[in-house]
Amino acid sequence: MIDYMIVFLISMVPLIELRGSILYATGVGLPFIPAYVTAIIGNMLPVPFIFLFARKILVWGADKPVIGGFFTFCLEKGKKGGQKLQAKAGRGLFVALLLFVGIPLPGTGAWTGTLAASLLDMDFKSSVAAVMCGVLLAGIIMGAAGMGLFGALGALFG
Repeated sequence: MIDYMIVFLISMVPLIELRGSILYATGVGLPFIPAYVTAIIGNMLPVPFIFLFARKILVWGADKPVIGGFFTFCLEKGKKGGQKLQAKAGRGLFVALLLFVGIPLPGTGAWTGTLAASLLDMDFKSSVAAVMCGVLLAGIIMGAAGMGLFGALGALFG
């Protein structure tokens, strides 16, 4: 039970998120499906709060003495991510956001994707749905990686 709590908590941490929690779960030998569901719930829990409040908090704190630099960095990172998404996607922003969140690369998780969607003034429901689909995709990719599927395929075809 404690390992599932750890999976849940790791999946809520920015930058680590579901990707790290799935690798932790496979590393300690948890069954994939319950660990996957736990990680998804943990990763998605902050999403509505990020969408609704993060931009307001970051804008408010951007000019504060101690936190201003970090808050400005977060705003700029979210804006850059959002502009990249919009430039590549055009009207296919939903799919672009899904892929941005779903392909497990550094800095492309639910936190960054949701902040980018918020900064782009995307619709709340479609943003959350795209992020949710991306989190599901990232979980499948990381589960396959954690179970050694990609290494086995590399050995087979390499």
